[in-house]
Amino acid sequence: MTELYFIRHCEPNYENHDDLTRELSPKGQADTGLVAGYLRDKNISAVLSSPFKRAVDTVAPFAREAGLPVITMEDLRERRIDSGWIEDFEGFARRQWADFSYKLSDGDALGEVQARMEAALEKILTDYEDGRVAIGSHGTALSVLVHSLRPGFGYEGFSRIRGLMPWAVHFTFLGMDCIRVEETDLFTREAREIL
Repeated sequence: MTELYFIRHCEPNYENHDDLTRELSPKGQADTGLVAGYLRDKNISAVLSSPFKRAVDTVAPFAREAGLPVITMEDLRERRIDSGWIEDFEGFARRQWADFSYKLSDGDALGEVQARMEAALEKILTDYEDGRVAIGSHGTALSVLVHSLRPGFGYEGFSRIRGLMPWAVHFTFLGMDCIRVEETDLFTREAREIL
């Protein structure tokens, strides 16, 4: 069995509009302790992450504690919205979830993000078979991956977790078959299966 613990990043500094370099806010930095606490007893053998700073910085304190490097994978990156900052994020997100091919001129469609995340997942399952892996991730990228494995998780699920940073999703695989998906609110430690 392969156990994958995807961690949506902690709160970022929204003043920095650059996706690649956006760092964690002071609150986000403090909340990395919740991530380390959650992962500490999971016997993690590898730590992977999106290359975006906020995702790396969310799992880095745990990785240091565990004596593991953080290995970045380009395909785990977050969806690109556009070259500029948009004001009506909710309207944009709702439209994207209704049509996985919809995108702005310089952005990614959710279908593209989902295909990228599925490719990353396949590589992780091959490279870390029977391992326990922690993975620094993002709200949209992780949500579309959950959706691909549990189609009932759609816009409503994404909307529910939109302000939840960090957020953990534990996938259990038998070979390439996903046999369980469980989400955990790291603030309350409440866990529930995603069906």
